[in-house]
Amino acid sequence: MNEEEAWRYADELRERVRPPEFPDRWFDLTEFGGSGSTWTGAFHAAIEACHRAGGGHVRVPPGTYPTGAIHLLSNVDLHVEAGATILFSTDPADYLPAVYTRFSAIECYNYSPFIYAYGQENIAITGSGTLDGGAGPEHWWPWVGTPEFGWRPGTPHEADDWAALQRMAAQNVPVEERVFGAGHYLRPNLIQPYLCRNVLVEGVRVVRSPMWEIHPVRCENVLVRNVAIHSRGPNNDGCDPESCRSVVISGCVFDVGDDCIAIKAGRGPDGRRVGVPCEDVLIEDCDMRYRYGSVAIGTDTTGGIRNVFVRRCRWGGPGLYFGLYIKTNSVRGGFVENVFVKDIEISGLTKEAVSIDLYHGDGHTGDEAPLIRNINVAGLRSDRTRSAYLLRGYPEQPLREITIRDSSFTGVLRADVAQDVEGLSVTGVTVAASQE
Repeated sequence: MNEEEAWRYADELRERVRPPEFPDRWFDLTEFGGSGSTWTGAFHAAIEACHRAGGGHVRVPPGTYPTGAIHLLSNVDLHVEAGATILFSTDPADYLPAVYTRFSAIECYNYSPFIYAYGQENIAITGSGTLDGGAGPEHWWPWVGTPEFGWRPGTPHEADDWAALQRMAAQNVPVEERVFGAGHYLRPNLIQPYLCRNVLVEGVRVVRSPMWEIHPVRCENVLVRNVAIHSRGPNNDGCDPESCRSVVISGCVFDVGDDCIAIKAGRGPDGRRVGVPCEDVLIEDCDMRYRYGSVAIGTDTTGGIRNVFVRRCRWGGPGLYFGLYIKTNSVRGGFVENVFVKDIEISGLTKEAVSIDLYHGDGHTGDEAPLIRNINVAGLRSDRTRSAYLLRGYPEQPLREITIRDSSFTGVLRADVAQDVEGLSVTGVTVAASQE
């Protein structure tokens, strides 16, 4: 795929991923028996009634609505109006029974994501209201096990459960036997459609998530647009499409505690068992402000990632590390191919504008050297980075066909790195060292 073909394909993808349509039926949440202390039953009843009627909109009017897990059904739009806040419970018991999910790209049964759907079609979360996960140093975040996020010696955290889940995946334990939830400490995601088709998340503001904010898994036709995410907790990725096909992320603001967007495809033995790639992802007109990768690909690349297009975005702000950040290693394996980036404004990254690194995390300690090829970057304009690019392949599996062109980098602190790269083309690029 060359540049001309790539951007034509991206335009076709933009037209193909259309928002689901819903009948003009409205179901007001307040008519389904909620109270000031809990609205969990009312959400369930309103969504069920809307679904049974053939679909429509569940209206959440202005006000604050404490609740546990919300499970969407086909043909239902959860519409959160301006002035409305869905305030999620901090009691883990309110996210039981455990559901089929992924924790850090490995399949298991765990606490329900706060808004969850499994095997549904034509679903949406819309409006200009707020989804408040209630997480912070007192709830959810301490489970990561670091004092920065509220953990104290003697209190529980996720390390043992995470190690157990990885062992189960390596030993091919059936997913039905990988049961966590009650008595365990693997944090749930905030929004997760799983095996769904025609998904829309639009307009809402997301704050205080336990972990990843928007995490579609094995979905097709996903549109995330004009969403603002402000949640600087541990592993608080903004939007992580995983093993999905046909995804458009447009007009969003990310101020999060980890990668703004991270494209994933399963991890290690579990990713090889499932074997579903993530492909056809368009990211446009987004503002990435904080903290790790602006657009990350990986580290969970095992099922393979292809056809990723990024254009007209803004990367940068105090504390944002990387721009395009392709990160994996020979334990994860898989492939990344056909990545096209253009017309990006960069301000104040603390690390590289373009980083493609096969030594991330476990480094070169496995037998599954990933294939990275056909990465094309053009039209980057940067006022400060550690370096313009860092490219590190393996001697036996170099990075292939990497193009960086027609870009300018000022305020650069150190020299670029290109190690084990086959077919590197750098043209029309200016680099000016920092005067600091």
